[in-house]
Amino acid sequence: METRLSSFATCFSSYVLQEEMESFVPAVNPVMRCALEGDIPVLQSIFKDAAGTQNEQASQWLLEQDMLGRNALFFACIAGHDEIVKELVKNGANVKQKTARGYSPLHCSAAWGQLEVLKALVDLGSDIMAVNFLGEKACDIASRYNKTECSDFLTWAEAKLSLKAYILLIQQTMADPEKIPGKLRKDQKLQINSACKTKSEWLEYTKNPSTQDFMEQKQQLEATVQGIFAKLNTPRAENVKPKP
Repeated sequence: METRLSSFATCFSSYVLQEEMESFVPAVNPVMRCALEGDIPVLQSIFKDAAGTQNEQASQWLLEQDMLGRNALFFACIAGHDEIVKELVKNGANVKQKTARGYSPLHCSAAWGQLEVLKALVDLGSDIMAVNFLGEKACDIASRYNKTECSDFLTWAEAKLSLKAYILLIQQTMADPEKIPGKLRKDQKLQINSACKTKSEWLEYTKNPSTQDFMEQKQQLEATVQGIFAKLNTPRAENVKPKP
């Protein structure tokens, strides 16, 4: 029974995504046309020459959506035009926008195997943890459609984000004594702050780290922090009175 349900869920998910991705709008505006064709010079001229009412028109073209809630940015992502993506975002496109079913530009790029677009979107601040209405991240979509390079890149990006988020969490915890499970000694504070600084510098200066590298760095930081926090809840030997 579980196998049947799982098979049905996969088929349904594939059908929904296919419906989400298929068929561009029959009538496209000038910005959408540039997104589809990868025409950077014309796109730049549209926004460069826009002034007054023309500027409003250009902004309207940028945000105009088809029946599925996709705008020019989605089309550029599907078509694999990473430079167009950057130009659209520069002029106001939102990389975190979603369709009614929760598909983001990142989901679309992953489904179509557009690796360079994925890299551009991540650099531009796209939410790699965002899920569609089926609870799928872009990485899940890439895996399901066997877009291996895209899946590997998104897994790498998630590992990097996880390390950065944990460093930030610990730094925020250290800045708020109420969040610390006990009273830290000066040397313990220094040890934790030093560990966070070391990992931040590693993130900034290490060239070509792998997914495994990010995971190991996070595990090392977790071991340091959790080891110190665990001691806060453990009575020191000199403070423990012997039983009579």
